[in-house]
Amino acid sequence: MTARCIAIGNQDFRYIRENNLFYVDKTGLISDWWHASDEVTLITRPRRFG
Repeated sequence: MTARCIAIGNQDFRYIRENNLFYVDKTGLISDWWHASDEVTLITRPRRFG
């Protein structure tokens, strides 16, 4: 079994695929949020964000 890692900050999709790294596609989540027509949306960020 090959170890899988989370590629933090890596934006090269080819590298992610070739090295068997994790990729999370949030397209569906964004689409659901966009079409929800909520009056207010709270999007938080980590406490120590960049």
